[in-house]
Amino acid sequence: MSDKFFDAHKDTLSAAVSASDTREYWSPYPEMPSPKVYGETGAADGEAAFKAYLGKAFEIDQPSTGDMIGDEASPFGIELGTSYPAPDVDALIAASTSAGRAWGRASIEARVGVCMEALARINARSFEMAHAVMHTTGQAYMMAFQAGGPHAQDRALEAVAYAWREMTRTPATARWEKPQGKRDPLVMEKKFYIVPRGIGLVIGCATFPTWNSYPGIFADLATGNSVIVKPHPKAILPLAISVTIIREVLVEAGFDANVITLAVDTLEAPIAADLALRPEIRLVDFTGGSEFGNWLEENARQALVFTEKSGVNSIVIDSTDNMKGLVGNLAFTLSLYSGQMCTTTQDIFVPKGGIETDEGHKSFDQVAEAIAKGVEAFLADDARAVQILGAIQADATMERIASAEATGKTILKSRAVTHPDFAEARVQTPVIIKTDAGDTELISAECFGPVSYIIATADTAASLEMVRKMTQTKGALSFGVYSTSEEVLEAAEEVAMDGGVAVSMNLTGGVFVNQTAAFSDYHGTGANPAANAALSDAAYVASRFRVVQSRRHAA
Repeated sequence: MSDKFFDAHKDTLSAAVSASDTREYWSPYPEMPSPKVYGETGAADGEAAFKAYLGKAFEIDQPSTGDMIGDEASPFGIELGTSYPAPDVDALIAASTSAGRAWGRASIEARVGVCMEALARINARSFEMAHAVMHTTGQAYMMAFQAGGPHAQDRALEAVAYAWREMTRTPATARWEKPQGKRDPLVMEKKFYIVPRGIGLVIGCATFPTWNSYPGIFADLATGNSVIVKPHPKAILPLAISVTIIREVLVEAGFDANVITLAVDTLEAPIAADLALRPEIRLVDFTGGSEFGNWLEENARQALVFTEKSGVNSIVIDSTDNMKGLVGNLAFTLSLYSGQMCTTTQDIFVPKGGIETDEGHKSFDQVAEAIAKGVEAFLADDARAVQILGAIQADATMERIASAEATGKTILKSRAVTHPDFAEARVQTPVIIKTDAGDTELISAECFGPVSYIIATADTAASLEMVRKMTQTKGALSFGVYSTSEEVLEAAEEVAMDGGVAVSMNLTGGVFVNQTAAFSDYHGTGANPAANAALSDAAYVASRFRVVQSRRHAA
């Protein structure tokens, strides 16, 4: 197979490897939807491409039952009506197995080149992807463009870069000579082959279908595994588009398109569990709730399982020299995408005796009130608010908002926001609950969505200890601390290491605790119950292939 795609993108690959080594800022995919980057007609073309899918059958030439299924619903209220081929699971697995043989035997350069070219083409269609992500997940348009487009592409490329580095650590050949004193040395010629595991199953989530799925998809592909992509039934279109683009590149490179396939299901007739237990499935990537994630880890024994599950993310407030910046940063953090992020803060711990600030001493109630008023003011203008909040993706999230308010401890109620462009959009502002450390049942259970608790503790040491215990038992993907004391910050780092969670300190500007940057920030650590892997590191890719050697005496 030709390495033409590798040659075309090798400089980008080299830069990606370098960035992952230095952890400095770098991205090949511009995050701003500028016509100078994506073309003068890019925005209009992308919207038109998205609209062309509505109410129609999505064509993909792969094994199917002949039926068309799909029940996606836009949180912004527009009709989608796209249907997809129902998979014939036995035939799909057979096709994936067959296609995977040549793919697994191809050169590292050929596989990585296909991945790089596919990402370049996906990037060129970022406007189309933005609309697909927006209207399946409820992300606001700009977030859908960035998180669903360039930022997701960054994470995919990061996985490819790690895969390239790990696969090329072992030479293809070696000459082995062992001295034997006065006798002739023993001489062997050795070959080393990168061998894939088999079929990778990537199970998508409803809120970040591309950002969370691309790392697994591209890590599997780069390391020679064929892939079956099983989207969440409510967020199919972004991954369907992605799969078709990758299939096109595969065919152009001389491979069978069924190296990657799409397995669509419905909420009423799910197939993920059955697929995950098939003996042909050797890798599983999953993002979603702990219940199913834990089930996969316990039951899909024939496969390596990579999971990102639920957790309880916390912030400890000890003191600050920038109260205004603290409040502003938290207001954005709690509001972004209505808290429907696995990294959004849920628990905010504050000493019951209050904190010292640049505005003087603030009591616990004053701190809680400042945060609540900060969120309220930040979202006061509906036209602005909808661009931050997006829309609520699931009915269950709406139910959690109502349940939180029913506790009777609400200091900021959620309100419905009218979207100026989508009258039927389901938009809600955050709920903030005030409570104390004794309310362990409430604060230690994940409440996914725009619900946060401000919790009174005995002191900062008690706050940090609660974070330590909850992270170790419940898991977390983000942790923040505000303090003017270096001693407290060092103690927070100790808690972060004990709990296996990334910590952010004194964020008051344009960086937020619930955001991570590819090539620099690790998303998850694999060291607490919220995730058993990190996006991305060497461990995330290295076990997706094995090395098989061949040796013989030298002639």
